[in-house]
Amino acid sequence: MGAGKTTVGRAIARRLDRPFFDSDHEIEARTGARIPVIFELEGEAGFREREASVISELTGRDNIVLATGGGAVLRPENRAALQSRGVVIYLRANPHDLWLRTRRDKNRPLLQTEDPKARLEALYEVRDPLYRECAHFVIETGRPSVNGLVNMVLMQLEMAGVAKHPAS
Repeated sequence: MGAGKTTVGRAIARRLDRPFFDSDHEIEARTGARIPVIFELEGEAGFREREASVISELTGRDNIVLATGGGAVLRPENRAALQSRGVVIYLRANPHDLWLRTRRDKNRPLLQTEDPKARLEALYEVRDPLYRECAHFVIETGRPSVNGLVNMVLMQLEMAGVAKHPAS
């Protein structure tokens, strides 16, 4: 959450001339409700059911770029679908940087708590090993620009033979 999946994914899709999908945006479009409302009405479990269905469908498509929600890796079926049907790039950021990026965002239900930084640290402890389990590549986000991250991802994809790195 806050690592740049949507921003970087959208830019990669543009550079590769492929359709871009964000699983959270797809869920919102299909339900007509924002993620916080879904969490409020159905809880996290209900949201995760919807998320698994959308990820299963989208990973069945060819030549797309998909950004998932931060918690998508919690379900083994999501990790398996992502890993076996595409190339998974884990944009890794430390919890402090994630907190700096998300601290004013009210559209993240899991961070609507008294101590969002502690929540991010706890989420990181659980999720980092799961991201690493299904990722083909890990890219440290640190402080590079979006363009720098996009170029790093494209180089990894080119080395993997998945995509040609178009001229910048």
